[in-house]
Amino acid sequence: MPLLGCHLSIAGGYYKAVEAAAALKMDCVQIFTKNNNQWKGKALSAEDVALFRDALERTGIRMPCGHDSYLINLASPAESLWKQSLEAFVVEIERADALGLVGLVIHPGCCLESSEEEGLRRIILAIDEAFQRTPRAKVQIWLETTAGQGSSLGHRFEHLRTILDGVQERHRLGVCVDSCHIFAAGYPLSSREDYQATLAQFDAIVGLDWIRAFHLNDSKRDLGSRVDRHEHIGKGRLGREAFRNILTDPRLAALPMYLETPKGTVNGRSLDAMNLAALHRLMKPRTAGPKRGSKTGTVPKV
Repeated sequence: MPLLGCHLSIAGGYYKAVEAAAALKMDCVQIFTKNNNQWKGKALSAEDVALFRDALERTGIRMPCGHDSYLINLASPAESLWKQSLEAFVVEIERADALGLVGLVIHPGCCLESSEEEGLRRIILAIDEAFQRTPRAKVQIWLETTAGQGSSLGHRFEHLRTILDGVQERHRLGVCVDSCHIFAAGYPLSSREDYQATLAQFDAIVGLDWIRAFHLNDSKRDLGSRVDRHEHIGKGRLGREAFRNILTDPRLAALPMYLETPKGTVNGRSLDAMNLAALHRLMKPRTAGPKRGSKTGTVPKV
């Protein structure tokens, strides 16, 4: 059975995200290691690290991961931004490793006015440089599949394969598959047949054994729209069956899966809790409908 969790706020302390995940009866959690819209962050203190690690031990929350800053662009053709992104990426690795995170999710980058080939080359160069500067770090870097909005790379499985093949220490890499993103990029998931075909395509190009995690998000936009807009589980264009396909796939059963759905409350109840409950319902075996000729019998609503 997959480990289910979501991205949670570190406001008030990193350990607060762990305690919030435990209160929501989650298995895992994703965090930012600092403000994701700022280049620099307050240095991690020994107390920050100790409280976070203690919270993991106390609560039993597993597979904590981080997500790097949205400002980082390792594919940038502008040397100044590329160097600034590299420096920030190194710091993200150091912070994630200090906290004991198992993975750090990164968007590969945007090639802007350069070509995809040049953008991918610069991503590989940046990751190699970052790994050389963090030789003792145990945290893995998880390349996230993207929707392909603008000039973002990672929306084709071939992009991921190129990066995995190009990085020298590729054992330090993995892939995080975002359901909204690959759907928006043009890979269907909703019907059983489409789901199996998409996973077979991923396996042929990248390899299923490279998947380290999933982001579970429905999509506000249509298949192939290349627009990244997350929606609540079962309320978007993917629909419930796409998530049933993912959650019940035995090949993915041991993976952590993190929600990144919209935040807020409805009638005092957390939307994270509601989305998590939707996932748990979809993992349950279907109940058989009434036998032919029967006048009673219902199928549970998901």
